[in-house]
Amino acid sequence: MADLFGDDPKPSRQTPAESAPRAAPVPADDRSRPLADRLRPQTLADVVGQEHLTGKGGVLSRMLTAGSLGSLIFWGPPGTGKTTAARLLAGEVDYAFEQISAIFSGVADLKKVFEAARLRRSNGRRTLLFVDEIHRFNRAQQDSFLPVMEDGTVVLVGATTENPSFELNAALLSRARVLTFRPHGPESLARLLERAERAMGRPLPVDEGGRAVLLRLADGDGRAILTLAEEVWRAAGSDEIFDADGVQIVVQRRAPVYDKSQDGHYNLISALHKSVRGSDPDAALYWLCRMLDAGEDPLYLGRRLVRMAAEDIGLADPHALTIALAAKDAYDYLGSPEGELALAEATVYLASAPKSNAVYVAYKAAMRAAKEHGSLLPPKHILNAPTKLMKSEGYGGGYEYDHDAPGGFSGQDYFPEAMGRHDFYRPTERGAEKKLGERLRHWSEIRRNRQERG
Repeated sequence: MADLFGDDPKPSRQTPAESAPRAAPVPADDRSRPLADRLRPQTLADVVGQEHLTGKGGVLSRMLTAGSLGSLIFWGPPGTGKTTAARLLAGEVDYAFEQISAIFSGVADLKKVFEAARLRRSNGRRTLLFVDEIHRFNRAQQDSFLPVMEDGTVVLVGATTENPSFELNAALLSRARVLTFRPHGPESLARLLERAERAMGRPLPVDEGGRAVLLRLADGDGRAILTLAEEVWRAAGSDEIFDADGVQIVVQRRAPVYDKSQDGHYNLISALHKSVRGSDPDAALYWLCRMLDAGEDPLYLGRRLVRMAAEDIGLADPHALTIALAAKDAYDYLGSPEGELALAEATVYLASAPKSNAVYVAYKAAMRAAKEHGSLLPPKHILNAPTKLMKSEGYGGGYEYDHDAPGGFSGQDYFPEAMGRHDFYRPTERGAEKKLGERLRHWSEIRRNRQERG
């Protein structure tokens, strides 16, 4: 993968524009290949951006030093070098390299690969089987790897962009080590651009602002940054230099786009939710804008804000839920981009509001109690008695109308008699809940005095 490309053994400290002409230009017969393919690393030592795995002391480097290579699951976003790392591993240990994709392969294809691996093993050579998008195999297909992993027929290296904990069988995970490939940061993406400039023999025709836009649009994908650079080189006229707006027009990309069914989507909404819960309006607003910029459905964000208001603010600020609902409705009424400001307003309000999950905790506790005591009937004194028979059976007997009681509170017990009282809701001392807590403690004292009087 392009994102694994390393620097020269002695990287230059000059600027890309100064250093690029010193590099040997790409041979003419090689220019038909995509830049990402031309710059593939030849050894793990050439890898850029995954030093925690391939650098000195990295996990993969240690495995090779120890001479022991077990089955692995490579987990990470696209363009982080999972395929290239697997290919290089096979070369380092002199294993035969077999590659299949779960998208295009079925049981018949797996059987052929396993048979070929068994034949190689009988001839004294082992096989590294790389399975791209391994999470797309169903449970039964994943189980088919277990026997050939256990008897050493293959060393499995699976690649996935999805969380292995959710997408892969527990049996498969117990036989393989999960290694995380990290998205590229600005530094490693910049190094890849410099590498490309040296390979092309000329600097990228962009100014500082244009280069920053390319780094942003790549969104941590090393292959993407090289593809974008190629597009810029193709579009540039003689002596033309693109600024930030020019780059945006040339590459025709509005913003990094994530797959709404994959981890990137859930990671960003988690960041937004936790920023609101953590009372950081600036961070919350940033994550909201990141998702809007990436093309997220604003109504989805509106629904999540409503959930945050109910879960993390609750009755510490009773207005929070109203404001979140109003923001969702405002976007639904105004549309984009005007309605996005309402979502931003709600985000800042929720993040700035006092926090309480007391209702959330009380709800979960009450639900557990409801499941445990689901067969208990309400006490008879709070049941209506529409017939003489029911009245004779004690329905409604002894019920006190609270509005007629002093202070509008009678202090009766409303739990099933066999269950006893439970304190599910325990308000915090923050925001409006502080007053709620005082009121509930007052009522609890009245109730306790009533019980003591019998």
